[in-house]
Order: sequence, then C-alpha cells, then structure tokens
Amino acid sequence: MGVSDDDFLRVEAHDCPMSSCAAPAGSPCRTGKGKVAIGYHTARFRLVPSLAKSLTVATPALRCPGTVWTELPRPAAASDETGAHVRLGYARASTVRQSLDTQLDSLRAAGIGRIFSEKISTRALVRPELDRAVALAREIRASGAAVTLVVHEHKRLGRGIELAALAEQLKAAGIGLEFLTGELQGSHDPSGLVFTVLAALSGMEREYIRDRTLEGHESARGRGKSIGGVTVVDETMLAMALHLRASDLSLRDIAARLVITSGKKKGQHPSPATVMRLLREHDRAKGHVPATWTVGRT
Repeated sequence: MGVSDDDFLRVEAHDCPMSSCAAPAGSPCRTGKGKVAIGYHTARFRLVPSLAKSLTVATPALRCPGTVWTELPRPAAASDETGAHVRLGYARASTVRQSLDTQLDSLRAAGIGRIFSEKISTRALVRPELDRAVALAREIRASGAAVTLVVHEHKRLGRGIELAALAEQLKAAGIGLEFLTGELQGSHDPSGLVFTVLAALSGMEREYIRDRTLEGHESARGRGKSIGGVTVVDETMLAMALHLRASDLSLRDIAARLVITSGKKKGQHPSPATVMRLLREHDRAKGHVPATWTVGRT
C-alpha cells in the first residue's frame, strides 16, 4: 500500500501509544535516545485505517529525522482522538468454589459496565475471558478511543514476571491498566521501577507462602499429626493391599478390589495413587526398599 506525502499528518493526529515514545499529537515519533525517529512507530500509524496494513510510514524530511527531538504544538484540529474513554473490567477466581462477588461489586462500584469474568487458575496458559477482554480493548483503541483494563487487585491478573509481561503488552498496545486495591492500587507504568519491584515481590510472596506451608506440614508430621483430609485407609485395607500385592497384581487391580469403609467416600474404591502411597509408607516404616509400580498391566 502506497503512502502519500501528507499521510504523516494523519499519523500525527494521534498521540503515539508506545510507552518508549509517547509523542503527543502534532509531533513526530522519537527514539529512546531522544532523536526524531526515521519512521513512525507501528502502533501509531495503525491507528489510521488507511495505513493499518502498511509496513512502514517514513518521517518526512521537514521533521528532520535524526535530529534532537522537540515537542511541537498540537494541531488546532486535534481533539485527543475521539475524547472517549472506555473502561473494561476483568475478574478471576482460581477455583469454581471461590466467589467473584467481591471483585464484581468493586468493579461495578468503580463504574465499570462491561466486565469479563472467569474461574481459572493463574497458572493456566490460556485464560479465555482475559483474552477476550484484551482483544476488545485493542479494537476499541484502534477506533481512536482511550481504553483501560480495570482489575480489583493485581493478583487477579498474575504475579511476578507474568504480571509485568502482561502489563507491558497492554502498554505497548496503548491500553491502560488500573488496579482498584492492593499493593499496586492505581494506574502504573509497567516499565517503571515501582511497578517492577512490586510485581517481583508479589511473585516471591507465592513462593514464601508455599515454603511456609511445607515447613508447617513437616513440623506437624514430626509431632505425629496427619496432614490433609480425612484418611480413607485403615489397617484392614493395608492388610488386604499387602495380600493382593503378593499376588503380583497391578495398582489399578489392587485398588479395584479394595473398599473404603468410612467417611464421605464410604463404599467407593481408593485411587491407585492412594494404594501406592499406602504401600510405600508401609515399606518405609518396615525398612524395605519400595517396589517400582505400574498403574495397570502392559
């Protein structure tokens, strides 16, 4: 697609959304070293529908590419794009048992009308509703309106490096990011020192909680306390499992012949993993070398 001599004026009708440039309307794009860029940043000229598929849009000679960048007056016709500002909300819980009510109430109280929500782990590689929210934000931003993704607390998006990476991605697309509460409350520049440090600390917090939990479990076991839910095994089940193991049955076959006699799972069969754990703990207690097990026959 060809670029006309006055296309640079259409590009400069918009502020540059690149965080490393942020040139205001009326001025050319700039480099990280404070020089006039030889070409307009892609995120900027793609705001112009007729240039959206162009590979490059060169900075004209009258803007003196390569010279020291200075801010030029905004054009009289520039009105900060459409003047509209859209705020989209996102809420997430890690499990289906957790409630989203607090987050949803907080977002509605902040005046957010369009909210995307889902119940999925932060560790999930794909979060469909978050992807939908970001996709809509990109569309709105491409239309010329300002757009901000609003979240109750930063932990709903992620922690540590994953949070910083997502925030930088939004910033590069010209999408604002705002947290209503928590350590990162407010709007932050993801390339700033404060955001980077706090995001890193939030990632360390997860590991700290995990380590403390494991330490507590080990301490409890040392005092003879059991960890986890109500046990589904007993001495009778152990005796039967040992007898069946002597018959060279697989873990799956042994589990299918055992029955839980108490608790919520009364009448059900234990899982092969439960049987393997039961037999291994018995072997360790007796000083035996645990056998290598398979779940089913090959």
